[in-house]
Amino acid sequence: MLIAILELVYKINTEIIKIWNANIIPSPISVFILIIRLFETKMLIYAILSSMRRLVIGYLISVVIGSIIGFLMIHFKYIEENFSSLILGLQTLPNLAWVPFSILWFGYNESTIIFVIAIGSIFSIILAVDSGIKNVNSIYLKAAKTMGAKGYKLYSNVIIPAALPNIIAGLKEGWSFAWRGLISGEMLVSATGLGQILSKGKDASNISQVVAVMLIILSLGLVIDKFVFGRIEKSIRCRWGLM
Repeated sequence: MLIAILELVYKINTEIIKIWNANIIPSPISVFILIIRLFETKMLIYAILSSMRRLVIGYLISVVIGSIIGFLMIHFKYIEENFSSLILGLQTLPNLAWVPFSILWFGYNESTIIFVIAIGSIFSIILAVDSGIKNVNSIYLKAAKTMGAKGYKLYSNVIIPAALPNIIAGLKEGWSFAWRGLISGEMLVSATGLGQILSKGKDASNISQVVAVMLIILSLGLVIDKFVFGRIEKSIRCRWGLM
């Protein structure tokens, strides 16, 4: 019904009243027809697989490095005092700002895109690990130490589980930054992927193709959020008795 209403509004404003430019605002039906056509030619399937592979690699790199740096900041006060403000400042940089830097380092290849993905999400993960562990309720720590927990057991049984809600929130934020880095990198490096199809639509002034790719990106983001991060958050809430 929503698509039908949007199509009706489109027809009225482009063909009857003629206040909309058909080259600027796409027809909803034409967008969905184009999506089906892209799937039929398998262009969209290859693009999604290529993009998701780069996204997962870059994101996993950022999670590993971000977690290590976050733990180092907790354990070494010197690192936190001297680098926390810098990390916070770097997080505010848009992913697109890293693209010229990565091209100079790696050239026009896949490593550039993976670097932009990783560097775009790594800082939010560092800050999430740092703030998550810092904000663990001190009562939990005192109770655990009273019962003899220390070192690895203190971390694995108390600190990490208590910090997980904040860490998961940081991982979700890092995932969104990774998506932005992926599309920015693919558009500028012209590698096979969703960003390339988006860029081709822009070059051809094909607004339907641009909107079609945007809808695909939105759909993939919602699916991953629901079936990956959503399930993790649900299991954490169940463990803490919040469900």
